[in-house]
Amino acid sequence: MNTILQIDDQTISSEQVLPLLARYQMLPQLAREIIIDQAIASVECSSEEKEKALTQFFEQNQLATVEQVEAWLKQRDMSKSQLEYQAVRNFKIEKFKEENWGNKVESYFLQQKENLDRVVYSLLRTTDAGVVRELYFRIQDEGESFAELARQYSQGSENQTGGLIGPVPLSAQPEKVIKMLNSSQPGQLCSPTQIKEWHVIIRLEKLLPAQLDAQMRQRLLNDLFGGWLEQQLQQKASIHSAEEESWETSQRDEAETRGHGDAETNTSKCIH
Repeated sequence: MNTILQIDDQTISSEQVLPLLARYQMLPQLAREIIIDQAIASVECSSEEKEKALTQFFEQNQLATVEQVEAWLKQRDMSKSQLEYQAVRNFKIEKFKEENWGNKVESYFLQQKENLDRVVYSLLRTTDAGVVRELYFRIQDEGESFAELARQYSQGSENQTGGLIGPVPLSAQPEKVIKMLNSSQPGQLCSPTQIKEWHVIIRLEKLLPAQLDAQMRQRLLNDLFGGWLEQQLQQKASIHSAEEESWETSQRDEAETRGHGDAETNTSKCIH
């Protein structure tokens, strides 16, 4: 038996790996990685790009010295060539994303902008309509602190933050809240309204429109790549459950082998 992994007194052989991947539902991820390898096989990297890939890999993993690199490799039981392969593979993946979707990011951003905008707002809610009306006038007419009243009266978890919520995606808020915030100006107090069992007061604090900066661009590029990858997985991969049966069979075989061994030992003892 070819042992490739030891955990305490349990040894895992190469024959057991695939059934274990099936048992722990990791075969889809293995399929994704294989699909990625097939896709980036034709992506070329110059020697300068390979050097850049290694530099980026060291920076991302905070490996600044030779000793840190060696410790990192030892911890993962990897060779330097395996590290270099991983670094170049990561670089090729990013290059593949850029080649295939780099010119589509801007239009995708415009399509998704409503889902990317974020907002900061204050919320005060109770199940008592009369209390909410009173608190609204105390804030609107008497200038009392929204935050203090939210801490004292709001019946949701927002009372821990003085009613302040966000930054959060605007599109993820309840539909009625979205309409109220879209029709408000920062600092404007919205009239009390009912949302399900709650009577609420809302004040827009800050609207944060999404910007197509470097971070957002990378996020959208990852989204496009992820969508493509899942589509490829559905079209190309066929994952069978037979591996689970193989695992169970191997376990039964091992148990039977141990049983036969014990029986032979006992027989030997009886003879002697």
